[in-house]
Amino acid sequence: QVQLVESGGGLVQAGGSLRLSCAASGRTFSSYAMGWFRQAPGQERKFVATITRNGGSTSVADSVKGRFTISRDNAKNTVYLQMNSLKPEDTAVYYCAAGPNYSSSYSAYNYWGQGTQVTVSS
Repeated sequence: QVQLVESGGGLVQAGGSLRLSCAASGRTFSSYAMGWFRQAPGQERKFVATITRNGGSTSVADSVKGRFTISRDNAKNTVYLQMNSLKPEDTAVYYCAAGPNYSSSYSAYNYWGQGTQVTVSS
């Protein structure tokens, strides 16, 4: 079992930056690939970024490429999402997730956080 708690969301102007954090409980954090997804009102949850267990490989969605970076610190049981050059269309609830496989697929993840709201004003 892994419990995930996101933090760092908030209101920011377009062009600004935020860093989301996701703290995991338990001693097996390094056993999981981690992902970030987001869900805007009335839309399905969409892939944002993923990172392998040791942080050696990452992948981000085309819509955020060059602006968002995922990283992790296994010693701190935490995964991060650095978001730069934010746009109003990035407004959503952001969720972190843990799973056995490095994947952009929602179904690959077994554990989910409660989400943190990110709002980007124009």
